[in-house]
This record gives sequence, structure tokens and C-alpha cells, in this order.
Amino acid sequence: MSILVLTSDTLIGTPATGNLEYNGQFFGTDSNSSRAQLQRIVRATAVASTSGTSIDFTGIPAWVERITVMFSGVSGSGTSSLLVQLGTGSTTYTTSGYSAIGAFTDTAANLVTSTAGFPIFQNSAGSAFSGTMTITNITGNTWVANHSGANATGGYANNGGGNVALGAVLTAVRITRVNGTDTFDAGTVNIIYEG
Repeated sequence: MSILVLTSDTLIGTPATGNLEYNGQFFGTDSNSSRAQLQRIVRATAVASTSGTSIDFTGIPAWVERITVMFSGVSGSGTSSLLVQLGTGSTTYTTSGYSAIGAFTDTAANLVTSTAGFPIFQNSAGSAFSGTMTITNITGNTWVANHSGANATGGYANNGGGNVALGAVLTAVRITRVNGTDTFDAGTVNIIYEG
């Protein structure tokens, strides 16, 4: 077994290729002239999805390459499906340009498509979804998403995916409803992001 021993918390003046340095955060070097911060997995603070029409996670750093949205028993007051939208800037959410679908594995009638966000199919009030949606940067400001999970209330599995090209760097994620008016009435939502 190997043991890593940190002997200094000061970054060296000229980094050597392959160095691992620590100064409150870890840095790695791949050349003699540059260093890059080694990013970690960050979990945000969980939010109770028991009221309101949307839940926002803001302040996502520019270095993020993947976001996982986690749902535990999330349900709403009506029949509108869940919808995840990506944000740029401080309060601007992209509400068009998505090519996305959410379904459960029954029939073609049990699906929802959207150009306003990444949908997760639900079709009844109190329908409680548990699962995850992974949103990954493929290039530039273009993101792809896929989700899977289960609806304990209706006894079916959910899945789906999609893509969107944002107009600027992603900084936020919003969880809402397709119709924008149904309110949340149960469950918990959180995100994990990583570089």
C-alpha cells in the first residue's frame, strides 16, 4: 500500500510535469508551464420538494462537466410531468431548443416530449418519482441528459433523455413542471456536480 505524504502547502514557482501540489486544494500539472485545479465531486444542499412551482440550484462553477440531479419521492399537485431546465447567468433559464423525451415503459401514450426542458413523465397527482438525471457537457455549451428511476405510486419505471445547446456557460439547474403551475407536494431534490 502506498501513502501520500504532503510536505508543503505552498505551490512551487515553476511546476514540473506530473507534479501533484496542495494549497488548500489539489493541483495537477501536465506541463512545465501550467497547472490545473483537480476538481472534486460537490454535493449541494438538499431541498424539500413540498411547495412552490420550481426549485433552483444556482452558482454552479464554470469548470463543471457533469451534473446529477437526484429525486426522492418527488410528486406534484396535478398531472403535469417534472421538467429540468438549465440556466445561464444569474437568473436566466433556457426554455426552448431542447430535444427531449420522458416515458415509462408501458405504451407510446405514456410519454412526454419537450422543447422547454428535460421532462420526466408523470401523469397523476401525488405520483412520486425517485431516481436520477445525469446532465453531461459534450462540447462547448452543448449538454446531453438521460434519466432513469421509478414511480412507486404507479408501479412503473421511468426513462428518457435529450440534448440542448445553451447560449452561454451553464450556471444553474431548475426543477419545475411542464405546465409551470402545478406545485410540489412531497419529496426531496438535490444535485451533485463534478469537473
